[in-house]
Amino acid sequence: MSFPKGFLWGGATAANQYEGAYLEGGKGPAVADALTGGDGIHNIPRKFIVEMPDGTRKEFGSRDEIPEGAKAIIDPDTYYPSHMATDFYHHWKEDIGLMAEMGCNVNRISINWTRIFPNGDDAEPNEEGLKFYEDVFKECRRLGIEPLVTIYHFDMPLHLANEYDGMASRHTLEAFKRYAKTIFTRYKGLVHYWLTINEININTNFMMNGVHEHISNKQKAEQCRWNLFVASAYAVKAGHEIDPENKIGLMIAHGATYPYSCNPEDVFEEIEVAHNQKWFYGDVQVRGYYPAWKVKELEREGIVIQKEPGEDELLKEGTVDFYSFSYYSSSTYAAHPEKLGESAGNMVRGVKNPYLQASEWGWTIDPLGLRINLNQIWDRYQIPMMIVENGLGAIDKREADGSVHDTYRIDYMRKHIQVMKDAVEKDGVDLMGYTPWGWIDVVSAGTGEMRKRYGFVYVDMDDEGHGDMSRSRKDSFYYMQKVYKSNGEDID
Repeated sequence: MSFPKGFLWGGATAANQYEGAYLEGGKGPAVADALTGGDGIHNIPRKFIVEMPDGTRKEFGSRDEIPEGAKAIIDPDTYYPSHMATDFYHHWKEDIGLMAEMGCNVNRISINWTRIFPNGDDAEPNEEGLKFYEDVFKECRRLGIEPLVTIYHFDMPLHLANEYDGMASRHTLEAFKRYAKTIFTRYKGLVHYWLTINEININTNFMMNGVHEHISNKQKAEQCRWNLFVASAYAVKAGHEIDPENKIGLMIAHGATYPYSCNPEDVFEEIEVAHNQKWFYGDVQVRGYYPAWKVKELEREGIVIQKEPGEDELLKEGTVDFYSFSYYSSSTYAAHPEKLGESAGNMVRGVKNPYLQASEWGWTIDPLGLRINLNQIWDRYQIPMMIVENGLGAIDKREADGSVHDTYRIDYMRKHIQVMKDAVEKDGVDLMGYTPWGWIDVVSAGTGEMRKRYGFVYVDMDDEGHGDMSRSRKDSFYYMQKVYKSNGEDID
């Protein structure tokens, strides 16, 4: 067989895009709860409503720099997609049952930090939140599904972002350590697979990590990166100490990157982009130290990271057990991109690749790029890998009888699973699992839309929050069921 016995087949979601119930059960507000909807096709960004230091209010795009001293607020008259999301909080038994029916043996899910500590740094954890996830994990295990839990998935507590500058501050780092230790202790024996920080390489901005002035203040941005690495290493070390059975991985957004041409300038541009976008983050979390080129860069720019005693050693002690990553598309880079067309991707931008087609949102569709990634990662690190996000965002048409004939998604999945088979069979990579993104429809992180659907299960909800939240199986559900129950052998 192509895939080993015990290969982990499942699906992936994030609490801030799926869970809803944003103030129920003692939960506090997260940064994601202050993000409005947007329109990815027409490049209308999600926005924050921000209270400026002088008391005035302004709107900022989700990736804009938020000024020092400004605070994101939640306006009662504005629609926020995460507040309901697709309501896992009230549908969790039904949804886990659907996973089991599809043949999943792993469920990648995240814990919402503010459901455990409503402000992020509270004196005591919220028992109702702890109990909610305990019940979820017990139901997963009852149905033969391993929970794969992301500790921090873009849900910085709003209090820590507004008052402490998010992950740029020592205060937030210490709050994260306490949060991680709390959930490792509570879920010992229930959860054996963990991811520390989702897509740690995406950005240091306010949306992802609660940081003000993330563009103009590079010292602060680099301090945020250091704090994220320390947080991840602490989680790995603490998780192993609390339960030696734990397997703890990193999580990186890992699209394939290509030079636009064989012009050496384009080739070197791609090398620099790959270093900055992905290899830097993998090197630190797998090898335990900053690579030489990054040290030189910080020296040139006069940036001095503020470290506590023992943190360099902690990075070496807290290296991960496996390498997990998201893969949706590839990007192409040129030394002179202004001469070429632009192409979108998972929070990154490059130039248009003339050899590839793209989705409605401009993401290139590149199955072979996944095999390239698997080989590059395996050659570089020689540790087990897991693909924890992969999928096609598309506008699905629901027929009068409730069916969704998403042949385009089935085609996307088939091609990507085929290259996984090739990487395992022909290249000898050590691949341990596959959890496609949004196995059930969730709110898009980048655009806040519902029409950009990834799921194999349709959820009745639109971009304005209208719908009854009912679940129904798309054609892709039955296709993935066939794949999973055959351990990846039947993909035609």
